[in-house]
Amino acid sequence: MITWQLITTLSQAKPQSHLIACSSCSQLPDTALIDEMREQQTVADTRFGCAPFSRITLLPEALWHDALTGGLLAALRPLFAAPVSREIVLDITNIHDTVLAQVLLFLFNQAHSLSDLQLKKTDETAVRLCHITALCRPEQQVSLETFFRQQQAIAQGMVAARRLADLPSDRCTPQFMVEEAQKLCAAFPALHCEVLDERQIVAQGLGLLHAVGKGATCPPRLLAIHYNGVPDGPVRCYVGKGITFDTGGLWLKEGAGMYTMKYDMCGAANVLGLMLSMAELGLPVRIMGVLALAENAIGPDAMQPGSVATACNGTTVEINNTDAEGRLVLADAIAWASKRHPQARYIIDMATLTGAVVKALGYELSGLMTQDEPLRHALSRAGQKSGDEVWSLPLDARLKKQTDSAIADLCNTPTNNAAISASAAWLLHHFCPPTIPWAHLDISGTALWRENGRSVASGRPIPLLMEHLLGDSA
Repeated sequence: MITWQLITTLSQAKPQSHLIACSSCSQLPDTALIDEMREQQTVADTRFGCAPFSRITLLPEALWHDALTGGLLAALRPLFAAPVSREIVLDITNIHDTVLAQVLLFLFNQAHSLSDLQLKKTDETAVRLCHITALCRPEQQVSLETFFRQQQAIAQGMVAARRLADLPSDRCTPQFMVEEAQKLCAAFPALHCEVLDERQIVAQGLGLLHAVGKGATCPPRLLAIHYNGVPDGPVRCYVGKGITFDTGGLWLKEGAGMYTMKYDMCGAANVLGLMLSMAELGLPVRIMGVLALAENAIGPDAMQPGSVATACNGTTVEINNTDAEGRLVLADAIAWASKRHPQARYIIDMATLTGAVVKALGYELSGLMTQDEPLRHALSRAGQKSGDEVWSLPLDARLKKQTDSAIADLCNTPTNNAAISASAAWLLHHFCPPTIPWAHLDISGTALWRENGRSVASGRPIPLLMEHLLGDSA
């Protein structure tokens, strides 16, 4: 875990740290070197003549207030690709709140890299960030103490989710995810895990989850994580898609489209991470996180296009595309959660569900679909505050024809190939009773961080949901 402390003068900073500051910072040493660096009007970086620091980086003031494009993060990333110091001193005396949240989550997330999976020979002597010293004004200290604790807890959940998601799918099976979740949750007495195996899934009528998982040698699982931070009160429910690998089933994906499909369980991994972050902070709420876990594989028992399956709420679904499996496991998990907690405060699901949302919104925004206006407003505001933003897409009865089926109550994909993301959400809304506020987050664009042609798990939308939860539980 990366540690942190607050200081109010640079004289309190540890020697040989890497100082990262705004070029207008009033506490910078009055030297010719600093004057020259300030004149650069761009990123100025040196490792020479900067004692007592090992390195000094000055960044233009505008970047410290750029909450929209992430300019400060873009400038910081190259510095941490090969850091020269295990400790940094970060100037936060004049920084936008949202930018600070983004930067802290980026820094605390340095606790995980792909090398930690120990699947590749790496340099074990490589420098890794281990401590953050933040330079602040005296009047900021009290509020920043709370803020730093929250961001560190959020990052810990993100790191747990990212580590799980980055694992190869031959290791990260449904049962493996259950076992890892149980190990991680055991550290918090307030967390309790409930597991349904393949027999219990059938017995409890989760026919959609069963249909998706029955073709694989690794059987499906439903994992519910319960947290009772207070003895009573409404339960907040989070549901995550956990397809540990998606071949597309008999509707087989092409090779290039299959390469990153180990990440099709990011929704479920992020529900787990969210539960760990919330437990770390000990929030006074009741929460249930549901992970719908299955592998969408090809085999003698794989679901077939045109087959009909029945969800645990009795709704039948024609499976006209086996590569639209995520909405099937989500639908059953949403219905199961609503039966467990019919008075739930809300149900929010998250999933790497459609490539269409990436075409619409790109990689920076998660798609939000809901018919509950207060929940839409609260999530949108939390996204803006955390820097983990959402963009609302339509969801109303005009989409009804997209899920019409001649043989079942619903079909899982529109035959006209239109409004794919919203149509998926329209299908899902049938599985949450109208008495429970519900929202769907399509995180296909945001669940991964893409750089230099490679993808790794990002841990989003944990920051969004924690910000929403902190505001909702206050």
